[in-house]
Amino acid sequence: MRRAVCPGSFDPVTNGHVDVITRAAALYDELVVAVLVNPGKAGLFTVDERMELLREAVADLPNVVVDSFTGLLVDYCRSHDLPVVVKGLRAVSDFEYELQMAQMNRELAGIETLFVPTAPQVGHLSSSLVKQIATFGGDVSRLVPKGVLDRLLAKRETS
Repeated sequence: MRRAVCPGSFDPVTNGHVDVITRAAALYDELVVAVLVNPGKAGLFTVDERMELLREAVADLPNVVVDSFTGLLVDYCRSHDLPVVVKGLRAVSDFEYELQMAQMNRELAGIETLFVPTAPQVGHLSSSLVKQIATFGGDVSRLVPKGVLDRLLAKRETS
C-alpha cells in the first residue's frame, strides 16, 4: 500500500491546500493530512478545529485521513510507517526552504519528499494572507472552503 503524509499548520485550510491534497490523494492509496501542533504558537483556530475543517474540506476523498502531531515530522513518519512527505510549492522561495527540509528529512530518516506545485489559480494563497484579509472584512469566499469561510465570519463577528 502506497502511503504519504501532507503536513502543515492549516490555520486555516485554504483552497490551495485542498488543491495539493486532492492531487496527492490521487497518487497514493492513503494520504495522511497531519496538522502540526505547535504549543508555542497560538493559532486562529485550535488544532481540533483545524482537523474538523480539514475533514469537511476533504470529505469527498475517501483515502484521506486527518491526524495531528507534535515534534519532528520524521519521528511521526517513522512511527506511522509513512515513507513520503508531500509538500505544496507556491513559489521559488517555498522551494528553497522546502528543499532544505527535504534533504534533512532524507538524511535523518530516509523519508522522501514529493513536491507538488500549486495550480496557478491558487498559487497566491496563504493562510496568513487569508486571515489578514478576513480580519479586515475582505471577501475570502473564493479562497477557502465554505466551512472555513463560515468559521472565519463567525470569529470576526465575535472579536
